[in-house]
Amino acid sequence: MADEGAPVPRGRGAVLMALLKKKELEAQKTVGGQPEAAEATQPPPPKPRGRAELLKKVLQAKKVGAAGDATPKPTEEEPTPEPTVEHISQKITEIKISEPVEEKDPAFYKGNTGKPLNMSANYIRLDIEKGRGVFEYEVRFNPELDAKSQRVRLVAQMTREMESARVFDGGHTLYLPQKVTDTQKTYTGTLPGGEEPVTVTIIYKRQKNLGDHECLHLYNVLFKRIMHVLQYTQMGRNYFDASQKHLIPQHKLEVYPGFAVTVDELEGGVMLCLDTQHRVLRTQNAYELLNEIKCTSNPRAFKATAQTNFLGSCVFTRYNNKTYIIDDVLWDMTPKDTFPTRDGREISFMEYYKNQYNITIKDPDQPMLLNRKSVKVSGSTQKEDRMVCLVPELSYLTGLTDAMRNDFKIMKDVAVYTRVTPQQRLLALRKYLENIRKSEAAQKVLKEWGLTIGTGNIDLKGRQLDTEQIIFGRNVVKSAGPGADWNRDLTNNTVTGPVDLRNWVVFYTGQDTQYARDFGQHMQRLASTLGYVITTPRLEKLPNDQPATYVNYVRTKITNQDQVAVFICPSSRTDRYSIIKKLCSAQMPIASQVINSRTLSRPDKVRSIIIKIALQINCKLGGSLWTLKFPFQGWMICGIDVYHGSPPNSVCGFVTSLNESISRWYSTALFQTKELGDFYKMAFTKSLEQYKSECAAYPSKVIIIRDGVGDGQLEYTRRYEVEQFESVLRAFGLSTTICFIVVQKRISTRMFSLTNSGQAENPPPGTILDHTVTRKYLYDFFMVPQSVRQGTVNPTHYIVLHDTCKLKPDHVQRLCYKLCHLYYNWPGTIRVPAPCQYAHKLAAMVGQHIKTQPMPELNNKLWYL
Repeated sequence: MADEGAPVPRGRGAVLMALLKKKELEAQKTVGGQPEAAEATQPPPPKPRGRAELLKKVLQAKKVGAAGDATPKPTEEEPTPEPTVEHISQKITEIKISEPVEEKDPAFYKGNTGKPLNMSANYIRLDIEKGRGVFEYEVRFNPELDAKSQRVRLVAQMTREMESARVFDGGHTLYLPQKVTDTQKTYTGTLPGGEEPVTVTIIYKRQKNLGDHECLHLYNVLFKRIMHVLQYTQMGRNYFDASQKHLIPQHKLEVYPGFAVTVDELEGGVMLCLDTQHRVLRTQNAYELLNEIKCTSNPRAFKATAQTNFLGSCVFTRYNNKTYIIDDVLWDMTPKDTFPTRDGREISFMEYYKNQYNITIKDPDQPMLLNRKSVKVSGSTQKEDRMVCLVPELSYLTGLTDAMRNDFKIMKDVAVYTRVTPQQRLLALRKYLENIRKSEAAQKVLKEWGLTIGTGNIDLKGRQLDTEQIIFGRNVVKSAGPGADWNRDLTNNTVTGPVDLRNWVVFYTGQDTQYARDFGQHMQRLASTLGYVITTPRLEKLPNDQPATYVNYVRTKITNQDQVAVFICPSSRTDRYSIIKKLCSAQMPIASQVINSRTLSRPDKVRSIIIKIALQINCKLGGSLWTLKFPFQGWMICGIDVYHGSPPNSVCGFVTSLNESISRWYSTALFQTKELGDFYKMAFTKSLEQYKSECAAYPSKVIIIRDGVGDGQLEYTRRYEVEQFESVLRAFGLSTTICFIVVQKRISTRMFSLTNSGQAENPPPGTILDHTVTRKYLYDFFMVPQSVRQGTVNPTHYIVLHDTCKLKPDHVQRLCYKLCHLYYNWPGTIRVPAPCQYAHKLAAMVGQHIKTQPMPELNNKLWYL
C-alpha cells in the first residue's frame, strides 16, 4: 500500500505509474479476477505534464500519420476532432516556446592586485537597435534537395518575393528580420534547367532578441557575408585579401593578409573579435612539384616520394578559391577520364574545366589528386564520403614544408610580412572598419538586422602582477626582472636540487671523436659552477651510424650503475632518435641525452650550450634548477595534455608536483586505448599515493590545469572529467578540494599596452585582463606571462571550470603566473603553466617516438625534456 503522504506522480512518473497499473489489471484478468470491479476501484491516472504530455502528443501524431485520411468521427464525449500532423507540430512548438528558459547569471571573476595599465584589445562593440528581433523558421523542401547550392537558390527566390533580408545556413534553419507567418507558409519555385517545381515550406519556430546568446550563429553568418561583400577570399576558416598579397619570388612564395572574424557575447556585450592573419601560398603548383620530384628522385621511388609529399598537404584552387586536403594520388586516373553529371551525361575533366571555367588543361596524362570529405546527408544523421578529384596543374600548394621551416633565410624573409607589431594590427583593424563604413552593401547588411558597428577598438584597464623572485641553490634570491628572464643568474649560481653525475657514458662515431672528448672535459669544468660533482665519462666509440649499431651498443655497453647515456650524433635523424629514446625509456630505465655534433662545432657558443645540456641532464636525473616562494602548504599541482596521433598513438600526459616548493614532478603517460575516464582515475590514484609517500600526507588541495580543451568541450570536461577526480577522492575518503582550470592557447584575442602617446605595444610579463572581453557566463581571465620582443604577443586564456577550493581570483591568477616560471628547459616565463608544458612534452615524446609504455622507474624524473 502506498504511503498516504507520498506526492502524486507527474510527467514521466505519471506515465510509468499508469503502465504499471495496466499490467496489474491484465494479471488479474489472467488469474480469473474481476477486472470490472478492479477498474472501478482504481483512481484515474493524473494528467500527464511536461515531457510526458509532449511524448503523448508525438505518439498521437504518429497514429494520425499511419491512419492517413481515415479520421474517426467525433463523439459526444470527444467533441474535438482528431488533430492533424501539422497541428501537432504547431503545438509542440508552442510547448517549447512556452517552457521557461533557465537564464544563467553573468559570471564576474575580477582580481584587484597589481599595477594598473592602460590597455586595448582587438574587439569592436556591436550596438543593437532597440526593439529589433530575429525570427527563426524551419525550411522544408518537397521534393528533398541534397545540393546545398540548390536549397540556397530557392530560399533566395522566396525571400526576394517577400522583399526581406535573410540568413540561411543552407540546411533547414532560416532567420528573417520580421515575422511573415504565425504558423507556416508555402512557396513554389523552380531551379534553373529543372522542369519539376519545388515546394518550399517555412514553419515558424520562435522569436529571438539580437542580444540573446543563441544569435551568435546569426552574427557570424552576417559577418561572413560582409567579408564576401568586401571581396575577401575564404581559405579555411579565415578570409584573405588577394589584391594585397606580398610576393617573395626568390622562394616561390606569396603571403596573403587577412582576418579571423568571430562574434561572441562577452561581459561588455556583443563584440566582434578581429585578428590579423596571414596565409602563405607557394607559387608552385602540384604539377610542377611532381615534375621536380621525378627529376630529383630515384625512378623506382618516384611514386612513394610523391605520396609522402602530397598526402595530408593542403592545396588551393584559384578557379573557385577553395582549399582541399589531399588524401591520395590517383595514378590510374587522368584529366581525360570522365565522370557522370547530374543530368546523366558523361563528361571528361578537361571538358568540364573548359566549359565551367574556360581553363585549358595542358597535360592530359597527369595523375589526379583525391580529396575525401565526410558531409551530412539531408534528412539523415549519417555522414557519407564525397570524393573530389583535382587536377595537379590547377592545385597550388599552401603552407611551408619542414625543409622550408628549417631554412633560416626563408623564415626570415616570410617573417617580414607575417610578424606584425601591435601598432600594425591596430592600423589593419581600423582600415577594416573604414572599408565597412565606405561600403554601402556592407552597411545595408548591418542595417537590415538593426546592427551598428563601433568606430574603433575598445580601450580597457588591465593590471600587471608583481615581479617574482627566483630562488637558486644556497638560498640565493634574484629578481626575474622586467623581462622575466634569469638566464645570466642561472649560469652564475648553483642549482637548488643538485644530483651528482658519477657514472655516465658517451656514445659517438669516429668523425666526432674530438667533440666527445671536449664535451666530457667541459662538463667536468662546469661542475663547480653548477654545484654538483661531474666525473669523467666513459667513452664508447661506434663503428658506424646505423640504427642497428645503436641498438647493439645500448644493450651491451650500458650497465646498471650508469645514470645517463649521452649520444653525440653526426646528423639529425628522426628514426635514430626514436630508437635511442625507446631503448633508454621503455627497455631500460636510464636517462638519455641526444646531441647533434653540429651544435658542438662553434667554439664561441660551446660553453653556453654545454651548460644548458648539463642543466637538462640534472633534471633528467631527478634534480631541480630553481624555485619560487609559494605561500601555501599541502597543495598538489597537476598538469594534463593530450597528444593526438594516429590510433592507437593518442597519449595523455599527466604530471603532478611532489613537494612543497613545486620543484619535483611525478609523470605518467598512458595510451588512450580504453575510456579516458579509466586513465584519469588510474593516473590520479598513482599520483596521490606518490605524493603521500613523499610528503607523508595526502594533499589538502588539488589544482588541476588542463590544456587542449576547446570551447565545444568545456561542458563535457565539467561534467565528465571533473567527476573522475572527485570519485577518486571519495574512494580514498579524503576531504581534499579541487580547483579545475582549463588553459587555451589557440585564441584570437590580442592585448595591447598603450603608451602615453597612444601607441600600442606588447604588454609586459604578468599582465592580467579579467573583465569586459572575458566570457559572460564563465569564470575566466587572460594573461600574458612571457616577454615578446618581435611581433605581437599571444595571451593565454584561463577558465576556472570547477572550484571547491573557493580560491579568490587574485590567488588563481598569481598561482598560474608563478607556475609559468618553473619550466626547466627555459630560464624565463613560458605561455602556459609548467606542469602543462611538462605534460605536453611527455605526451609528445611517448606518442611520436617511444610508442609504448615508459619504464615506471623514470616516473619521478623529467626524463623527457
